[in-house]
Order: sequence, then structure tokens, then C-alpha cells
Amino acid sequence: MVPRQPAQPSVTFVNEYCQIYQHLFRELRTFEAFQWLHLGIISELPRKSLPQIARAVGLKDGQALHHFLRDAPGKVSQLRATRLWLNN
Repeated sequence: MVPRQPAQPSVTFVNEYCQIYQHLFRELRTFEAFQWLHLGIISELPRKSLPQIARAVGLKDGQALHHFLRDAPGKVSQLRATRLWLNN
């Protein structure tokens, strides 16, 4: 089995928040896309499209983000349960 690699760091508070959800993602790429989307959402971009977010986080295009949203292995119920757990 290949040892798990750490995700590329971004903004500290985004890393800390997303780290709570990392157990829901089996692959590093999907977890990084999860972080990139969060970073893009809180950015000061005037238009929050996938290509714009991709450019803002240093990707060449929005395909990785598109594939994450289309094929994300996590279940919404698991994400929601974790988010609600954080609020308690």
C-alpha cells in the first residue's frame, strides 16, 4: 500500500477547516479539489465560475474541479453530518 501524501497547503484556516472533512475522501486529488473550491468560494473573484476559481488557485483550467463535482465519491449526507457536528 502506498503511504498517503499530505495535501498541498493553501490558506491556513481553509486547510484547518477542510482537514475535518478529509476522512470522507479516499484520494488526495479529490480532497485537494475540495480545498480549492473552498478557497475559490471565499476569494474576491467577481464571478465564481469553475474556470475563474481554477485560475485563482493556480490550475490551468477548471477540469479538475468539474470532475470533482461530477464524480465526488462522498455522500452529501456525510458532508452534512460532519458540518452539523461542527456547529454543536
